[in-house]
Amino acid sequence: MVATIGLTGLRPAPEQVALVTAPPYDVIKKGSKLEALLAARAQSLYHVTLGERPAEAFARLRSDAALIADDEPAYYVYEQRFGAEARTGVFVAAEVTPYAAKQIIRHEKTFDDKVKGRIALARATDHTFGPVFALTQAKIGAVLAKAKSAAPLYHFTTDLQALNDLHGIESRIWRVTQASELGREIQSTLATQPFYIADGHHRYHAALLNPQTHALVYVTEEARIQAYDRVVNGVRKFADIKSALELRPTSTLHTPPKHTFCLYTRDGAYLLDAKTIPTDVVGRLDCSILERELYPQLGLTHSMIQDPKHFDYYPESQIDQMKAVVDRGEYDLAIALHPVSIDELVAVADAGLSNPDIVMPEKSTFFAPKILSGLFVYRHVMK
Repeated sequence: MVATIGLTGLRPAPEQVALVTAPPYDVIKKGSKLEALLAARAQSLYHVTLGERPAEAFARLRSDAALIADDEPAYYVYEQRFGAEARTGVFVAAEVTPYAAKQIIRHEKTFDDKVKGRIALARATDHTFGPVFALTQAKIGAVLAKAKSAAPLYHFTTDLQALNDLHGIESRIWRVTQASELGREIQSTLATQPFYIADGHHRYHAALLNPQTHALVYVTEEARIQAYDRVVNGVRKFADIKSALELRPTSTLHTPPKHTFCLYTRDGAYLLDAKTIPTDVVGRLDCSILERELYPQLGLTHSMIQDPKHFDYYPESQIDQMKAVVDRGEYDLAIALHPVSIDELVAVADAGLSNPDIVMPEKSTFFAPKILSGLFVYRHVMK
């Protein structure tokens, strides 16, 4: 169902791949230690994706041979190993089609400012630097395993000094030319099913509006969703509305059961159960319930959820960091949710095929681990 072709453009010089590659732009918080670390690395793609002069930074990476040309269309099989787990997917150039075509299926809303930023970068450089992360129900895993019998093109471990979930992950990448027998098998297998956007909605929407013929996409059968937790500064303090809530004390901030929220303040931790669980695919999501049942008590509205004065967001794996932010007094309240399931994501995405207004609330899911940017820099073509 989704037409793909091999990638052409640039890729890191093998000896510099660990320094060139970087976490996705949207998990690098301004002013953070992670940003400082990446900014200090002259070869880092950070200087392109978030730097003040992206076109100049991109030209410098090419002139310094940190990025080298690769003009033969190829698929790139990508294995990540993290602890005892592993995930394999493949980088492709996927045909950009409108959502109504039901080839590339979304589940989340997008923000205009973020889309405009990605379009501006694409037009300034004529390349795409970060992939859309997509799920497929095509049986691609067994096909990709064939590529892994050969020696990898890249094999490295990411060093981010424990400042990001990608730190310590072992990456192996294999290059499969489109013209090869295996390349044709990858192409035909992926064509049997649509792609569900897991992460990177803004990147795909930017490719759609740019407009490009193809988008850089990472596709996998395998995915794990973490809860996307949040810290909050309400218009009203939690202490002032606490008595109106049916709270149960708990020992600490932790991932709670479904339809229950774990709340943490400097005065203690509590569990709060959902009062009403609707039957519709969006309304029954915990992030939707939270917005209906708790945010109004705090004086918060939907228009505030992207305002850092009121909200910041952390993956489930960073509960300790979120707790520390509250302990320092930067935010009043931390809220841990139960993660969205793959079945819930697909149910919302499928419902949105007949009604484009059916999408998940923003900041509903966090796919881990993320996909490194810079493993391939795609030279996109305009329609």
